[in-house]
Amino acid sequence: MSRKDIPQKEIPSILHDVSNGKRYEKGKFLGKGGFAKCYEITDLDTSKIFAGKIVPKALLVKPHQKDKMSQEIALHRSIKHENVVGFHGFFEDKDFVYVVLELCRRRSLMELHKRRKAVTEPEARYYMRQIITGVQFLHDAKIIHRDLKLGNLFLTEEMEIKIGDLGLATRVDFEGERKKTLCGTPNYIAPEVLGKKGHSYEVDIWSLGCIMYTLLIGKPPFETTSLKETYSRIKKNEYRIPSHISSVSKNLITRMLRSDPQSRPSVSSLLSDEFFSSGYLPPRLPTTCLTMAPRFAPELLQSAQRKPLHDINNTGTVNTAPGVSGKCEQNEIKSNESPDFHMADLMRQLSKLVDSNPSQRRVIQMDEAEDPAAHPVLWISKWVDYTDKYGLGYQLCDNSNGVLFNDCTRLLLYNNNEQIEYIDKDMTEAYHTLRSYPETLVKKVTLLKYFRNYMSEHLLKAGAGMAPKEGDQFSRLPFLRTWFRTRSAIILHLSNGTLQINFFNDHTKVILCPLMGAVTYIDPSKRFLTFRLSQLETHGCIRELAHRLRYARTMLEKLINSRSTTARHKETA
Repeated sequence: MSRKDIPQKEIPSILHDVSNGKRYEKGKFLGKGGFAKCYEITDLDTSKIFAGKIVPKALLVKPHQKDKMSQEIALHRSIKHENVVGFHGFFEDKDFVYVVLELCRRRSLMELHKRRKAVTEPEARYYMRQIITGVQFLHDAKIIHRDLKLGNLFLTEEMEIKIGDLGLATRVDFEGERKKTLCGTPNYIAPEVLGKKGHSYEVDIWSLGCIMYTLLIGKPPFETTSLKETYSRIKKNEYRIPSHISSVSKNLITRMLRSDPQSRPSVSSLLSDEFFSSGYLPPRLPTTCLTMAPRFAPELLQSAQRKPLHDINNTGTVNTAPGVSGKCEQNEIKSNESPDFHMADLMRQLSKLVDSNPSQRRVIQMDEAEDPAAHPVLWISKWVDYTDKYGLGYQLCDNSNGVLFNDCTRLLLYNNNEQIEYIDKDMTEAYHTLRSYPETLVKKVTLLKYFRNYMSEHLLKAGAGMAPKEGDQFSRLPFLRTWFRTRSAIILHLSNGTLQINFFNDHTKVILCPLMGAVTYIDPSKRFLTFRLSQLETHGCIRELAHRLRYARTMLEKLINSRSTTARHKETA
């Protein structure tokens, strides 16, 4: 009998720990993996919110499954560190085992990787420093993680790394002990594990090399379409570092990815590597990094001298490299990463799903397709059309505001209500503050404030978003690239590839992300449901969503085929 065939008990809405009388209310579904489903759970006494990892006992029948679960709990409860997911307890009833963990609201580096591909070197330095600090703590506690990968490196609201999922972790019982279990994730598995020669702490160093490579280059070093070929490349240590990667980054990756485990550096020596001392290390990163590359002043990137945060915004206007364009110019300026803002990718994904007639499935299991980890980071929560005079104003879910003016320029006000970004017709980005900006922007800043105040006072927000954060000096927002209205809906396309459609009749919305291959459906009761498009193809979906996805494909077709030179197209549909 397969796992799917085992009848599943319903998880209760109130979880009761009889050992100490604590009660938790089950909240938002966070995702699933292995045997477990994860939910937000709220302590009814303190109102504190945790992540509840819930495992059905029906899936823990075999002795080795029970032992594995017991070992994971025993290891995790014995450790506490700022870069390891916090363990807050466990309990059970007749049907389930419940593990209470620290809630990491910003998901994992896997979702960041899917949205961003390669990150900047300062970001890689920021993440790697915290990951290594956490691994050093584990090794000092005589624990080998054995499954370090992007999906097990979680992010808090403050964008701090927490190492999680100790399901494959093991404790070293004596000096020089070599473990023999074949375990790990194919792209990150060390050659000595594949060779079954016995392994120890060095497997985590190898995984750190794979992680750093993936962060900087955008894909794992040994990745192929064939598992056999991937393993062959790992055994031969066959990988290539592109020439644009800095020599200090290349040297550290190469040191960690040595075939001979004994020649890899110890975790305690890694932070003294030149990679960490020779370049800029941000003291913190903004949540916008989850979807857009951050903005670092050029002098920070060219010098190893670390400046205090308050100096960064006092360097005057920072002009970054040209960005991406809306449909404002005859010759549309393209993004270096995606010439069409991922529209072709989204069209392929949507067409594949729509052509499969997902609403015609006999058995609809939409919950099997649900994946909250693919939830969009930023979407448009309010908008106001004033194009008969000025342009379209909008507010993102993080409370930042923007205007796409009729002259095809754009002005953004970040959620600290201080930083502004002006994008001119040539798509040059310039940064100022509300206290200091060029005389030429006076009228546009006045209009931006008008739009902001109008939306705050008169419009309802479509769902909760990120809380405003003060001092996100490195933030960089996606901007509204283009939009148009039909009789049925408004279609909004952001520069990070997100396509959003707000339907007028019932106030439902779909937010499509080609990078995550996902759709978020906001239903008439304002409930957010996020699904992988490929999973909807397998498991089917309700007719209402299928209809909106068909409509989305038609609207995307209009965007792709349009050769208009205006930022706004009036259509009828």
